Amino acid sequence: MVPVTVLEAIQRSTEFLTRKGVDSPRLQTELLLAHLLKLPRMKLYLSFERVLTSAEVDAFRALIKRRGQREPLQHIVGSTSFCGLEIAVNRHVLIPRPETELLAERGWEFLAQVTSHNAQPSTALDFGTGSGCLAIALASKCPASEVYAVDLSPEALSVARENAARHGVAERIRFLHGDGFAALPTDARFDLIVSNPPYIPSAEISELQPEVRDYDPRGALDGGADGLEYGRRLAAESAPFLKPGGRLMLEFGDDQGELLRGIFQEQKWVVETIVADYTHRPRFLVATCSK
Repeated sequence: MVPVTVLEAIQRSTEFLTRKGVDSPRLQTELLLAHLLKLPRMKLYLSFERVLTSAEVDAFRALIKRRGQREPLQHIVGSTSFCGLEIAVNRHVLIPRPETELLAERGWEFLAQVTSHNAQPSTALDFGTGSGCLAIALASKCPASEVYAVDLSPEALSVARENAARHGVAERIRFLHGDGFAALPTDARFDLIVSNPPYIPSAEISELQPEVRDYDPRGALDGGADGLEYGRRLAAESAPFLKPGGRLMLEFGDDQGELLRGIFQEQKWVVETIVADYTHRPRFLVATCSK
């Protein structure tokens, strides 16, 4: 076999992923090679002349082939970073998006305020927990909080439980399988309800990037005809489970903010604010119930 250096492997694989239409092909290549060699990515720059073994070349080609077939990088390496936490992901859960970190941050800041004003622990519900990333972030940042997490998918809950155990918060998150609020004890009440629900309109799913369309579970994407099915449900069903002064924080899709504001106001909620994401697009609704 002709010797292949780290730099040559990066260059050839970058060209291959470029032809396959993969975004940021050089970065993707470097991340996969760093994962294979168990090195920090920046250490690759100090190893450009290193000759890969034949086994390393074969293994790297297999990884690059998978990425060229548009399998998400996070599935290939088995995890992603969320709020500084390594979260395992697979085809049963939505890959956490960077903008959702802003939702988590706003959530734990609110819980910290509640805890500082009350003698009792604050309580939170992650509605549609998926990988568990939001619930785990809240539990990690707010050790005095009690967190519930509910999901309709038993496979997703299995992933979430594993992630919670990895970060030492499994004993502080109550995972429940079921259809939304019906899975909760009837007397459950929360200071915070947080949710990143499905919000892609059904007809638009076929137009998504292959990494999302073909690998994220459809149930975590499909928000019904207009993408607002779960927003309506939360507006109609959340209030009895929210403590006085509590907040609901909800992620939504592009151009849904004002429609969602109207849905919540029709149900007698007070919409406190709509928050923009990193790209300055409206992305989160924060509401309190006036009922």
